[in-house]
Amino acid sequence: MPKRIFTALLAALFCASALTAPLADRSGREAPAGVIMAEEPYSALRLHILANSDGEEDQAAKLAVRDAVLACVRGRFEEAGVETAEQAETLLMRLGGEIDGAARAVLDEYGKSYGVQLVCGRFDFPDRVYENSLYPAGEYNALRVILGSGEGHNWWCVMFPPLCVITADDSPAEYEEDGTLAFKSFFAELFERIFG
Repeated sequence: MPKRIFTALLAALFCASALTAPLADRSGREAPAGVIMAEEPYSALRLHILANSDGEEDQAAKLAVRDAVLACVRGRFEEAGVETAEQAETLLMRLGGEIDGAARAVLDEYGKSYGVQLVCGRFDFPDRVYENSLYPAGEYNALRVILGSGEGHNWWCVMFPPLCVITADDSPAEYEEDGTLAFKSFFAELFERIFG
């Protein structure tokens, strides 16, 4: 192996090991390898969209509502100078009619006659990793968008800090099936470039 490639690989492994050292939150709980504990995770504001059912059309409508809600909110936090979850929640309350209208418009496009309900409150969420930061299981403030009976698989993300509402070029964000944003590993891309 040429010395240059070996040095690059060694540096990548060193950086990876430094970045993956487990960190603990205030409760002493450690984040999994490669993940850090989110700073003040329970002060985050979540978005939670519940589908009417697990039917294919209802799930597609849920994802379209997700995109419409995120399009409504995208850029608004920055424009309003939002710096805290409380300010974000206040802004969402002001945008409630607009968010509701965007969700209803999507349901109309999908030919769905069931309604939309927006609820702000504290809800239980499981562990979730966003941008390599662990948001541990627990109660979080959230905006819930309930479609119809709300009995289908749901989708959620962190609205503030705005991990699910920002994209650099206004193109749709890429999401994994479980609702997390899709991110590429720098080290995996480096390895692929070096070794093809």
